Amino acid sequence: MNFFKTFLASCLGSLVALVVLCLLLIGFFSAAVSSLSTDDKVVEVGDNSVLHLKLNVPITEMEIENPFEGLPIPGAEETAIGLLSLKSSIAHAKTDPAIKGIYLEVSFFQGGYAVAKEIRESLLDFKKSGKWVIAYSEMYSEASYYLASVADKIYLNPEGEIEFNGLAIEVSFFKKMFDKLDIKPEIFRVGDFKSAVEPFFLEKMSEANRLQLKELIDGINSSTKNEIAESRKINSNELKKIADQMLVTSPQDAERHKLIDSLFYFDQVQADLRSRLGLGKNKKITFVKYSKYKKSFISPSTSKNEIAVIVAEGDIVSGKAKEGLIGSETFAEELRKARTNDKVKAIVLRINSPGGSALASDVMWREVRLAAKEKPIIASMSHLAASGGYYMAMGCDTIVAEPSTITGSIGVFSVLFDLSSFLDKKIGITFDEVKTGEVGELVTVTRPLTPFEKSVWQKRTDKIYEDFTSKAAEGRHMNVEQLRKVASGRVWTGEQAKERGLVDVIGGFDDAVSIAAKKAGVENDYKLKFYPKQRNFFAQWLQSAEENSKVKTLKAELGEEGYATYQQVKKVQHLQGAQARVPFAIEVK
Repeated sequence: MNFFKTFLASCLGSLVALVVLCLLLIGFFSAAVSSLSTDDKVVEVGDNSVLHLKLNVPITEMEIENPFEGLPIPGAEETAIGLLSLKSSIAHAKTDPAIKGIYLEVSFFQGGYAVAKEIRESLLDFKKSGKWVIAYSEMYSEASYYLASVADKIYLNPEGEIEFNGLAIEVSFFKKMFDKLDIKPEIFRVGDFKSAVEPFFLEKMSEANRLQLKELIDGINSSTKNEIAESRKINSNELKKIADQMLVTSPQDAERHKLIDSLFYFDQVQADLRSRLGLGKNKKITFVKYSKYKKSFISPSTSKNEIAVIVAEGDIVSGKAKEGLIGSETFAEELRKARTNDKVKAIVLRINSPGGSALASDVMWREVRLAAKEKPIIASMSHLAASGGYYMAMGCDTIVAEPSTITGSIGVFSVLFDLSSFLDKKIGITFDEVKTGEVGELVTVTRPLTPFEKSVWQKRTDKIYEDFTSKAAEGRHMNVEQLRKVASGRVWTGEQAKERGLVDVIGGFDDAVSIAAKKAGVENDYKLKFYPKQRNFFAQWLQSAEENSKVKTLKAELGEEGYATYQQVKKVQHLQGAQARVPFAIEVK
């Protein structure tokens, strides 16, 4: 009897749990459908409103709409902001009579200096309407302050912080870890500055790498500080002294050196905004979030002339594109479609990539060259368009880059990892092979390469470099020797690249579009369409949930330290074979 009671109670409990789960799912998808059904409706913005730009999330090129944003359910947190959508919203707000100004909130900008420059230029253009921009934060990072410096007034919390001490690039080195694990990298490279592989066999930067990175951040620092000096009406030499000697270590220092206008609490900022809006002391300020404002307008175009914007963001790989990966198969197909579509009068290739597979880069380069024979194709470089990213751009008619864009890195490396000692000594696995000729598996981790096999890999790498530089020279209308003087894997800022003939125009996305329209003869009659079409939020959300589940399982099995090692091994796998990739992950802090 007790057994049946227990059994029935268990069944009842399971049934209740199932019913609750079903109700939750119904509510979940009802909210989603409701949200999706309102996406097509234009959100109304009341008069005397302030556009609230909170830019403390990752800034990507394109944006995926999150229908759950703001709802109390998993996945409803604020997602990344698309740069091109953000620029469009700021441009619309400029002429929108309902928007009186912009309230800018940015503490930790997550987009790179070239992306910050794009947003900054949009805000400067917004101010030409006579409207104002007010910035407030409890903390400003170096990049955040660069962006905020465009504001009419910059406010900082009296107990807040501001980082203003110049820029730095930090590189991680893994040689000691590989030594401990008995892993031996086998490296083949061309170019004195092709330093992407240095972390595998050195414990600190080579002098060549130190030189190029120092000149890189000096270039970015100079251009950004000059812009800040102009906006804040501070002598550029004085501003440089403030940063180099770190004269600002407190909020009061920031105010004294005129980096900010006042030390305010939020209620004081609100008082300023009320005054600008002509509101009484206790009247509510109508803030309109970016996520809502972007739905308040539609930009229809009846033009039959299309400028196709093909957005390439992420590492370059062969095959289909995925989130964060530029798949050569996908992008080659998009370029072919744009080339053969009579409605497409010009192409803008928007690039934000550190490079990747040399073969995949060449596949896309070929399609760029074919497209260039049919219609104008303009490269627009974002934060990063280096190595394989530059490979994509070099076949275009015109290359446009921001002053702080990281580009160049025209070089190639190949790397394999000999794990035989690791597998033998750490795990207890050994391997043996038979072969029909002198050469066995050329891509192997179970044994060291023979001297002859190493010579084959170096010849392959040399050949890819020769092809890369000769095609770059053709695209840039230089002789090969002239091109190779600025190649060797060296990275440049956009300004430095222009001085050396690797870039044509200093500017942003809007400039690239204008050039494309002019070359196509459709300056006043065109519409923009973006490719490849983005996967919907649900597909991304399901993939994210699946990946999170895998991460939790791996961490449970391996522990935090083991999982960190696993991640490094996964990165190593992506680097095997011939790569046209920028040195490591360049993050300017």
